[in-house]
Amino acid sequence: MTDRFQPSDLCGIVLAAGEGKRLQPLVRRWRGDDLPKQYVRFIEDRSLLQQTLDRAHRLIPSDRLFTIIDRKHLSYADVWRQLESRPRGTVLLQPENKETGPGILLPLMHAYKRHPNSTLVIFPSDHFIREEGLFIDYVDLACRLVSEDPARLILLGMQPAGPDPEYGYILPGEEIGRLSPSGVMEAVRFIEKPEPRAAAELVRRGGLWNTMVMVVKTKRLLELARNTAPELTRAFDPLLEAIGTPDESEAVEAVYQKISPVNFSKELLERFPLQDRFSLAVLPVRGVYWSDWGSVQRVVGDLRKMGRLGPLHPIEAEDSLLVSQGR
Repeated sequence: MTDRFQPSDLCGIVLAAGEGKRLQPLVRRWRGDDLPKQYVRFIEDRSLLQQTLDRAHRLIPSDRLFTIIDRKHLSYADVWRQLESRPRGTVLLQPENKETGPGILLPLMHAYKRHPNSTLVIFPSDHFIREEGLFIDYVDLACRLVSEDPARLILLGMQPAGPDPEYGYILPGEEIGRLSPSGVMEAVRFIEKPEPRAAAELVRRGGLWNTMVMVVKTKRLLELARNTAPELTRAFDPLLEAIGTPDESEAVEAVYQKISPVNFSKELLERFPLQDRFSLAVLPVRGVYWSDWGSVQRVVGDLRKMGRLGPLHPIEAEDSLLVSQGR
């Protein structure tokens, strides 16, 4: 995987609108405020968001990479500093948190309006990935596979290091013959945070951790969303017309006042196969250390292994674990 796939229409979305409430005890110990975790520089001089943007730039031009954040985040100077160099029109502000469904649909509308024939890569911004180059090689492979099979949405599934009950799992089915020998398989079932015994059984059956990194044709994702959640997507239609006009900000406000919170995974992604049973596939990722930094315990554990606990004294780190667990 050396000559990377770089079509002129490749676009990306970086999801950075979350509040990271579960990590607030750790962030307060680390820096004394409630800066959302994706902006915190836990390692060296790059935040999780900056690491995500750097990875994405290996494939996607800056002016085609949309980052969605919450408007409240702009109250932090660190957020301004990390985003001030982004190309005009690529940082999108959501008025309030309405969960991941609207959080994906808002930048999807921008990608569709500007680059309707694009291949789209969606990146969460709160993941720690050690072998960044190899990981992007897998993203690159997924882009190639989508170009061969444009009806597919391909998720990257991480080879589990063990039966972690805090992760979401994808149970893969048969390998997709026409995309052989890539190793990509049908995505048969999603299981979110299983019980420990169930997690062990999933690993035994070849279950993969769901990274929520997705590759799909922009038009195809919008089509699947319209078929699965028609009321939600219809609410965004006025915004589609307003993008690039003086009415854009007002249209975003109007949409968010109208809609209810919707979880993308539960209420859209997992229902896509009901519209098309062959719509979802999973590409197993091997040889990459990946960690979803969604809990204090996981972040502290990884930082301790790397010798990067920074301002946290080990005893304080253990204490913050207890705080996060409500003890």
